[in-house]
Amino acid sequence: MTQPPARLHTSSLHSLPLIQQGKVRDIYAVDDDHMLIVTTDRLSAFDVVLPDPVPGKGLVLTRVSNFWFDRLRGIIPNHLAAMPLAEAVPDADDRAQIEGRAVVVRRLRPLPVEAIVRGYISGSGWKDYQASGEVCGIRLPDGLQQAQQLPEPIYTPSTKAAVGDHDENVAFEATIGALGRPLAEQIRDVSLRLYREAAAYAAPRGIIIADTKFEFGLDADDRLTLIDEALTPDSSRFWPATDYRIGTSPPSFDKQFVRDYLETLDWDKTAPGPTLPEEILRQTAEKYREAARLLTGE
Repeated sequence: MTQPPARLHTSSLHSLPLIQQGKVRDIYAVDDDHMLIVTTDRLSAFDVVLPDPVPGKGLVLTRVSNFWFDRLRGIIPNHLAAMPLAEAVPDADDRAQIEGRAVVVRRLRPLPVEAIVRGYISGSGWKDYQASGEVCGIRLPDGLQQAQQLPEPIYTPSTKAAVGDHDENVAFEATIGALGRPLAEQIRDVSLRLYREAAAYAAPRGIIIADTKFEFGLDADDRLTLIDEALTPDSSRFWPATDYRIGTSPPSFDKQFVRDYLETLDWDKTAPGPTLPEEILRQTAEKYREAARLLTGE
């Protein structure tokens, strides 16, 4: 039998048709009701997929997402299906390639909104606040410092972009126009609830969840369902509590080493991305694994 690859940049399953290849995930058709999502070791920075995979990244992201899907299922159902991987991918060689990094999910109707919740002011939100005192049209108190916790978490949705394009922050009212008020409000309310639950769990385990994004779909009964990934280092800004200081940008459990390295290069942040040194890849992989260990205890 084929051995699982230590690094998987792009999956290549012969037994299932490929539906879509995203920045990190490859999606295959299983049948009319199910899909297979393979989380590769690809890494994107500045919305460009880089040529070098981060060893084991897809395994970590899958484990962390599945952990949160299980923990939060009392708040909202998720897309995970009951079908075993062996039934979805009967070919043993194909299955070995994706073991530990693939999930069988139900086919749902994805909604065109990324539901972003911010509990701290950082990143693009900090830049917007410095310029206008607002984040996505939400007025915030005067005098906030970088990385400061907000009085209450805020919901700042964005539109979903195609691979290579940038997501666009929008006002909540824009999601009402796209989805209708009841569904837009349901997404906002459940996103805030998911964030609060996760942040409260992570804090005593040494991780501050500064912000995160969720994606949702509707099932055949129009029931809102959590899809894609949940509260991973790719979809969230995780800060180690031991290094957190107000007024500075804290280090994070993600691709920060890669971003910092890329900023030193003469690269215009368009495709193709540059090759990454092995040491940068190793340090990035360690950060992902440490986040998973603190959250899941594994």
